[in-house]
Amino acid sequence: MIIDADVHISPFTASPNDISIDELLRRMDRAQVDRALTWLRPPYHRDVAAGNRYVCRAAREHPDRIIGFGWADPHFGLGAMREESDRCLDEYGFAGIKLNGAQNEFTIDDPVLVMPLIEHLATRGAIVAFHVGTDAPEATHPRRLGRIAGLFPDTRFLMVHMGGVGFHDLSDPAIEVLQAHPNITAIGSAVRPVNVLKAIRALGPDRICFGSDAPFNLIHVEVAAYEALLKDELPEPDRARVMAGNIASLLDISL
Repeated sequence: MIIDADVHISPFTASPNDISIDELLRRMDRAQVDRALTWLRPPYHRDVAAGNRYVCRAAREHPDRIIGFGWADPHFGLGAMREESDRCLDEYGFAGIKLNGAQNEFTIDDPVLVMPLIEHLATRGAIVAFHVGTDAPEATHPRRLGRIAGLFPDTRFLMVHMGGVGFHDLSDPAIEVLQAHPNITAIGSAVRPVNVLKAIRALGPDRICFGSDAPFNLIHVEVAAYEALLKDELPEPDRARVMAGNIASLLDISL
């Protein structure tokens, strides 16, 4: 069983990175990926509602393959994003909401723009995912997520990319934050394999999840990289946790 914990789809066709439901499924089949945690492709400054609806459609049409997850951009206003988040949780049945301070251009712990929305999501019991990458190292620094996780210790958070994506390396502070806050689980997508291995050695195999960051990366290539990385490092049950079991446990999915 393989669950890809970071893929994006889009109802738009403006970019080569706007891939459809059908194209995602084709790529999953090629990589022998069983299921995928799926959110919209970053729409930059477009309204997120159309993308969330499209993810909902994918999850409803392919419930055995697509695990839907919502997206919020706080620039559209607290009221609108509370409403959109509630729609994602209640009507669409998503497990949580992702915020991307790099693509949507905000500081993830901004006390006025973002924290009230996080507080709302925490009261709803939602899982909250954050892009944590070096493409916006100040706005999405791992320590900012650590601050948030400390304020909401009963809320489950996803650290997507573990400080990867760009040319710099934020893996060390990312690991330090993960060690300090057990309510954060890491998705090791778009991060150097050596840093994934470093995190597994520091944290154990239960806190890291496989992710490809498709369509920005090729799913079959990322699966092959993880399998090569883990083959002689972990026993099979621990490899299974990283490739599927950890994200399934977090999302309460039966394997």
